[in-house]
Amino acid sequence: MSTPSDSTEIPVWDPLLRLFHWTLLLCFCTAYLSEGEWFEGLQDRLDGELLQVVHVWAGYGLAGLLLFRLLWGFVGPRYARFSDFVCRPGEILAYLYAVLTLRAPRHLGHNPAGGAMIIAMLLALTATVITGLALYGADKGLGPLAGWLAGSSDTLIDAIKEAHEVATNGTLLLIAGHLLGVAWESLLHRENLVRAMITGRKRA
Repeated sequence: MSTPSDSTEIPVWDPLLRLFHWTLLLCFCTAYLSEGEWFEGLQDRLDGELLQVVHVWAGYGLAGLLLFRLLWGFVGPRYARFSDFVCRPGEILAYLYAVLTLRAPRHLGHNPAGGAMIIAMLLALTATVITGLALYGADKGLGPLAGWLAGSSDTLIDAIKEAHEVATNGTLLLIAGHLLGVAWESLLHRENLVRAMITGRKRA
């Protein structure tokens, strides 16, 4: 029979943080899938214009969400604040070792490794957005950076495009690591962390 501490759930993730999490995922997937070879045939039929508009606005959505998360990391509820999960490197390494030895303590909010992953993903997404805006300004002469980058040389455009692809692929790798960490922690502590990010509630 479950004890009260096993069955009682308490609110941890606030509604705005949960909305940010799932909207960020939607915007990133939209931006990623509307560019590249995924819909190459569709791009040919639509002359690429519609998907380019979708890609750009998904990027703007990401930019807005990142600005919100920066603000929410300072003024949001306890578990949303950077001060709650940004840890020193030694703490992160110690926690990772505890995870590998199956002795990692459970955290109501983000654990040290999870907090480090969040910061890494936010930085990678920021790099993706900035290089995307730079590419839009340099290659198309549009967007908020067009005044500085319109008319750029092909060499610079290619360099920005390469940086954008590196940032995007780096973000994908971090997302894969994040999903692996969520699955591992869910199994280790017998807790559905995906459900917790939907409902906002975790076992007390």
